[in-house]
Amino acid sequence: LPISVVTRLFPNISDFKFPDNVVKIIVLLFFSFEIKSATHLVPFPHAPDSLPSELKNFKLASAALFAMQHRGHEATGISAGGSNSKKIITVKGRGFVRNVFDEDAFKLLQGNMAIGHNRYSTAGADSIFDAQPIQAKYKLGEISIVHNGNLVNKEVVRKRLIDEGSIFQTEMDTENLIHLIAKSSQDKLRDRITKSLTKLKGAYNFIIQSRSKLFVVRDPHGIRPLSIGRLKSGGYIIASETCCFDLVDADFVRDVKPGEMLIFSEEFPEAESIMLDDTKEFRPCAFEYIYFARPDSDIDGKNVYTVRERMGKALANNDKNNLNFDMVIPVPDSGVPSALGYAKASGIPFELGIIRKHFIGRTFI
Repeated sequence: LPISVVTRLFPNISDFKFPDNVVKIIVLLFFSFEIKSATHLVPFPHAPDSLPSELKNFKLASAALFAMQHRGHEATGISAGGSNSKKIITVKGRGFVRNVFDEDAFKLLQGNMAIGHNRYSTAGADSIFDAQPIQAKYKLGEISIVHNGNLVNKEVVRKRLIDEGSIFQTEMDTENLIHLIAKSSQDKLRDRITKSLTKLKGAYNFIIQSRSKLFVVRDPHGIRPLSIGRLKSGGYIIASETCCFDLVDADFVRDVKPGEMLIFSEEFPEAESIMLDDTKEFRPCAFEYIYFARPDSDIDGKNVYTVRERMGKALANNDKNNLNFDMVIPVPDSGVPSALGYAKASGIPFELGIIRKHFIGRTFI
């Protein structure tokens, strides 16, 4: 860095030794871009009766969405329903969770289960029409869907569906599944979902809500994270990250297995597990560990903070013959654990040279 820049960053630069009017600084840019919208899924199959009324169902869902706001802040939405509700109600809007879900929004939502979604678009358009959940009516009733991932054969499937008469309302690949389910001739929703999934390729976590069931599906490669928690007051939560479990007072149970479909029903206290495909190689998304997930989340048995710190240590060990730097500076926030690991392994001082303004939300790449 030029001395004029360094002195502005570090007023006490005279404390450091630097040759030839240059301070050598290694800056760890431990972040990357997502290949699909950084969304997440939050269903609540049962309403815990022991909780205060202001925290039941969809308010629990909004709290979990708030805890995972870092996964997307373009738009947010919740669909709620269940046996004590005559239909599925969806409320969604552009912006942050705290702005979309106020008391007026909660008055519209009813039922004993809910699914939710925060949107960060890399597929589809930046509009309220492409916000999730996506709700539709079809032969067997109503369904609402949330999706985290990227369907690589989106255009091929979409073109075929349009040629067969389907009318699309959004630009999202998620809508493909809605049409595949609606056009299926199977008598049961579970069979329609199973058959439809065979026509999709790519990374996906889907949660499909009917008026009495929730279907949870993780793709056969397990590319996107998905975890199960049990609410201490009763019921379950399924979420992209475990960081939201503490906020809603839930205990981690396990991760959804790659290729697994879980069916939560009001008829049974435990979910039914069906392995749709267990033949594929496990290929989790590295960017979840590097950049996207919150550091206090655990993904497939690995703590995100610990993984990032170990990455920094590994990089330092790789550079052990060329550690001619004065300080290690992270790019906040995702780069901090990695920079700490690099500093520990290399013995080079850790310093904060870049400060992020925390009042503007997450800065996405």
